[in-house]
Amino acid sequence: MGPGKVKGKKLKIKKVKEFAFCLFTFALLLSSGCASVLGPDVSGDGEIREPATDRGGRDVIESIDFVNNRTYKDKSLQKKLDFEVGDYLDPVLAEAYRRTISEFYRKKGFAFVQVALDSEKLQKGQVIYTIDEGPRVKIGSLKFSGNNVIKSSALKQAIKTKKKKWFLWPRYYVEEGPAEDVARLQNIYYERGFLDYSIAVRREFTDDKTKVHITFEIEEGQTYTVGKIVFIGNEHFDEETLLAGLELTEGQVYNGRLADSHAERILKLYREQGFIDARVEQGPRFVAVRGLVNVQFNIIEGGQFRIGRVDITGNEQTQDRVIRRVLDEYDFAPGRLYNADLAPKQGGGKLEEYVRRETLTEQVIISPVEPSSGALDQKDVSVDIKEGQTGSIMFGGGFSSDSDVIGQLIYQQRNFDITDRPESFGEFITGEAFKGAGQSLKIAAEPGMKVSQYSITFTEPYLRDKPITLDVIGLSWGRGRESYDEQRTKGYVGFEKRYKSRWRNSIGFRVENVDVKDLHTDAPQEMINVKGGNALAGVKIGVGRDLTDDRFNPSEGYTFNAGYEQVAGDEVFGIARGSYIWYKTLYKDLLERKTVLATKVLSATTIGEALPFEKFYAGGTGIYGIRGFEYRGVSTRGLQTNVPPGTAKRLAPVGSDWIFLANAEVAVPLVGDNLAALFFVDSAAIDTGSYRAAVGTGIQIQIPNLFGPVPMRFEIATPFMKDDADEMRVFSFSVGGLF
Repeated sequence: MGPGKVKGKKLKIKKVKEFAFCLFTFALLLSSGCASVLGPDVSGDGEIREPATDRGGRDVIESIDFVNNRTYKDKSLQKKLDFEVGDYLDPVLAEAYRRTISEFYRKKGFAFVQVALDSEKLQKGQVIYTIDEGPRVKIGSLKFSGNNVIKSSALKQAIKTKKKKWFLWPRYYVEEGPAEDVARLQNIYYERGFLDYSIAVRREFTDDKTKVHITFEIEEGQTYTVGKIVFIGNEHFDEETLLAGLELTEGQVYNGRLADSHAERILKLYREQGFIDARVEQGPRFVAVRGLVNVQFNIIEGGQFRIGRVDITGNEQTQDRVIRRVLDEYDFAPGRLYNADLAPKQGGGKLEEYVRRETLTEQVIISPVEPSSGALDQKDVSVDIKEGQTGSIMFGGGFSSDSDVIGQLIYQQRNFDITDRPESFGEFITGEAFKGAGQSLKIAAEPGMKVSQYSITFTEPYLRDKPITLDVIGLSWGRGRESYDEQRTKGYVGFEKRYKSRWRNSIGFRVENVDVKDLHTDAPQEMINVKGGNALAGVKIGVGRDLTDDRFNPSEGYTFNAGYEQVAGDEVFGIARGSYIWYKTLYKDLLERKTVLATKVLSATTIGEALPFEKFYAGGTGIYGIRGFEYRGVSTRGLQTNVPPGTAKRLAPVGSDWIFLANAEVAVPLVGDNLAALFFVDSAAIDTGSYRAAVGTGIQIQIPNLFGPVPMRFEIATPFMKDDADEMRVFSFSVGGLF
């Protein structure tokens, strides 16, 4: 046997031994449960699965599944999770989102939902949520028991839990809802002097758990009467000053709402005088006599401060002076008392809103800071600005019952600066150019079926940094009238000065050409007489005052305006006009929503021989609106021409020499603060015919807007006093307030 053969035989024996050793080692590892270290995982169900890990050796999510979910699809439930397949597997996070899914179902009315997470599968990278939805619980009935003084109908308006949604669709039960309503009811009773009340909620589910009957069990107790009114901690103001305007008097039933309102009035008094940290707390204090309480106002005055420096930050494009001049108009300037009523240190004050509206910034935060001078009686002011988009190009359209369909192509920059020229066309398109000086420029093309308008409007709200508004307008306007077409080309320059007393004076100048053209064959003689171009030049002076509590959604106070314009041209005449609008809150419901009465009286007259297109036409909506009548449907009528003798009728309107309007409207909140029912009476008189009047109702929807809510109105009205020649219109639609 040669040496080569001996060597080959030894190698074969060695390989057999090595293979036997490997088999033995592998069997040993299997028996000790360590096979997963060397190879694939063999699961109990016979499935072989590789361990899911990332490069760092961490487990990752292999799959996400939802089991037994009938109402909501997997895709909807997946959106509730903050992880997805391939993410790092966090068992704690997976459990947290089990509760999130359960909460999602409960908020949708599935009061008995159960959501389970498969912990065994979770160890293998499989996230499985098993859902037992249970029945979706409707609110079967909603009742109150034990309430003798406050009616159930009023209490139902005050709570959030409802039986129906939008009068048709059922409401579903959410456990927290009735508990939150108990707190609301407790507050209502406390505010009305029921200081011994007891309120609980009883829930009764049907056998199949598809409905729940909810009863609020109320023990009202007795009402308490005011004994004495006590002030504690007041040093700056005497009691006589603090008592001024208090509606809650001794011997009256205690009313927490009135007491809170007066506490806010006292706080306002202190804050206006620079007491930034002032606090006022009120509450009933029980005395020895049963049914009697003293009302105690605890006043913490704090220090009185004046304004030191005013620092403005965040305004990268808006100039400092644009912001400072708004502050100056409201006396919020260095050396003045720090008016913490306008700008409370916690934010959310009216001054912040005034600055935001004027500069169209997204956010304004005004806060007091320690003075750099170190003066103990001063606070510096930090005004932090977050700038917003003030320039835009808008394509759109609109519709109203007075003007029909109107298209819109509008370029507008509400923070205009003629010196800030664009560095690129993109800056011009996005509105980042011509920005920073607080002016406004609007270029509008608004073609329409009845009305077309093309205009350029420039406004400087603070001329030479004073509270004086400058308006410059160039306008081309056209409209088809009843018996002719009217085309106006106008230039206007106006000035308005504002005073701290909220009075304002104005003067304006207009140069205008009015072209009367395309007359119908039966047009009245009054319009034939002014056919063609008519040159006008006018000077108008005005005075006004606004003492309403809110500029955009008033509920108290009044506005007054009066003016006179002297017009020269083809004819010389004058136009005088005055209006008074008064607002009054008639009622506050238990949710503090206001039912508001608005009344308007307007009177206007021409002096001299005014041209027919400068006279007054009533009807429709707007300044001279009488709902229930067609736009310009109430007017003196002209005699038809070009018709056989004896057949002429007074049909076409030619305007009235004077007009008087008296309108009243009540807005009653229905749902939240954005939907209200309207009830109104409109009336008017002109120089011909009898007195006109109409009654109607409608719906108002408040549309959120940068400057404040804008009302959209749908109204139905029926005249009950009219003239034979008047034109009626039952339905009207408008965007914007009637008054």
